[in-house]
Amino acid sequence: MKITGARTEPFAGLRRRALEKAGAEVRGTPQSGDTAAFLGLTQADLTPPVQAALTTLLSEIDELRGEVGRLKVKLAEAEGLADRDALTPLLNRRALIRELGRIRTFARRYGASASLVYFDLDDLKGVNDRFGHAAGDAALKAVAERLAANVRDSDIVGRMGGDEFAVILVQANAQVAEAKAAALAAAVEGEPMTFGDWRAPLHLAWGVREITADEEPEAIVEAADRAMFERKRARRGG
Repeated sequence: MKITGARTEPFAGLRRRALEKAGAEVRGTPQSGDTAAFLGLTQADLTPPVQAALTTLLSEIDELRGEVGRLKVKLAEAEGLADRDALTPLLNRRALIRELGRIRTFARRYGASASLVYFDLDDLKGVNDRFGHAAGDAALKAVAERLAANVRDSDIVGRMGGDEFAVILVQANAQVAEAKAAALAAAVEGEPMTFGDWRAPLHLAWGVREITADEEPEAIVEAADRAMFERKRARRGG
């Protein structure tokens, strides 16, 4: 990544250039001591021009450190934005897959249980067609907020895209995750969504897959998605 305005000259080059310009002989770079010793100078070298050069050099170093610090903050902010879903306050698919890999590694190392619950919001297309995409977006936000409000801090909630969501439940085997998935669905469906004067119920289908050390994250997602589809098909009687 190009850093606009940042110095790219190595520190040793800056030191030699600044001090030689001031008339000091640069003898090397000792590994310890005060600033003058570190720069290879003796007391005899510390003439006023050399001291001025040292002041300028140290100021440039401090400025560079500050710029690096600001860049780190910007990179952290950019990474955070890259992990967030564009519509809801949840993680996006990329970030959730990454977290799923992390949880899988933890499970492999410590034998801890964890599960993935895959949710699908029923009839989002019908909402969009009847009331417009703003209403559909409101429905998605309502699901996201209700899922996030009903999990532990250690659990991870993400939107996989479209009308699909996923929750990583830590310290939860498949049986525990099935019960928690039912509770989450009930929390989402317990109150109709309001959009202006329009109120409509929310309905979720869901599937569970326990996270195992020998299954890749994408395969875990696909298995939970299949389980969700089978549940939806069974509910519709076919």
